[in-house]
Amino acid sequence: MNTKSIIVPADVPSVMHETYIRNYTAITQPSGRLMLFAADQKIEHLNDDFYGEKIHPDALNPEHLFKIAHNGRIGAFATHLGLIARYGERYPQVNYLVKLNGKTNLVSTKNNDPVSLLLWNVDDVVVFQKNSGIPIRGIGYTIYIGSEFEDEMLMQAAQLIAHAHEHGLVTVLWIYARGTSIKDDTDPQIITGAAGLANALGSDFVKIKVPHEADGKTAVQWLKIAQQAAGNTKVICSGGRQVSVKELLQRLDLQLHEGNVGGCAIGRNIFQRSYQDAVALTRAVSAMVLDNVSITDALNIFNNAKS
Repeated sequence: MNTKSIIVPADVPSVMHETYIRNYTAITQPSGRLMLFAADQKIEHLNDDFYGEKIHPDALNPEHLFKIAHNGRIGAFATHLGLIARYGERYPQVNYLVKLNGKTNLVSTKNNDPVSLLLWNVDDVVVFQKNSGIPIRGIGYTIYIGSEFEDEMLMQAAQLIAHAHEHGLVTVLWIYARGTSIKDDTDPQIITGAAGLANALGSDFVKIKVPHEADGKTAVQWLKIAQQAAGNTKVICSGGRQVSVKELLQRLDLQLHEGNVGGCAIGRNIFQRSYQDAVALTRAVSAMVLDNVSITDALNIFNNAKS
C-alpha cells in the first residue's frame, strides 16, 4: 500500500502524521484492509466463549490468545489493557489495539438498556506504551445505539477519537444496536446508520454486525450500502459464533468483494479452536484480507499450515 493513499484525519497534528501513518500501515498492509483479531470477550462474555461444548480446551488459558496473535498472521490484536499488561511483554512483536471499555453479559439487554463506559483512557494507553515499549497501534470503544445511555457513550467515543488521533493512534468503534427500544439489531437501516455514525464521530474503522436481507437486497448488498454510508471510514464485519472454516471463508469472500468492506474482525471463530488450527486460520483469513487470495488458495493455506 502506498502510504500517500492513507487518509490522515485533520485532527492528527502534523507532528504526529508519521506516527499515525506508521501505525495505520502496520495493521493494514499491504492492502489497506484490517484483519482484526478481536478478543475482548474475557470481559464481555466472561467464560462463556472460553469453556464449553465445541470449544477447544486450549481456549481456557488467556495466553492462548497471545500465542495465536504472535505466531499467526493478523493485522492487530484487540483486547483490554489489563490483559496486555499481564502478557504483552512476552509477545512484543504483536500489533495491539487497546479496547478501552467493556461490560459483562450478566445483565440482559432485553430488560435493561446497556451502557459501557471507560475502564481506561487514552492517557493510560500512552503512558503504558511509553513505559513498556509494547507496540500499541490504536484504541477501540463500543457504543450501543438505541440505549437510553447512548449519549454518554457517544460523547466518550467522540472525545476518545480526537484524543487518540492527537497521539497518532488509529481508532476502531464497535457499534451495536441494543436496548429496549431496539426490536431488530440487524435491521439494515440501523446498521447503515451505525456505519455513518462512526464516520460522523471521526473513527478510522467501524465494526458492525452483518445486516439481514430486506427490501429485495441481500445482506451483502446492504453491506455495500453501509460502506457507502461510512464514507472514508472503513467497515469491518464481526465474525459471530463459530462456523466451519469453509463457511467462514465463503462469508468473508462475499463481504470483501461484493460488500466492498474494509476488512474483518474475527474472535471466536479463531480462538475457540486448537492452537494449531487457530494459527492456521489466521493465515488463511489474512491471506484473503491482506493479499486478496481466492477461497481455494485460502483453504490450501489453512490445510497446509495445520498439517
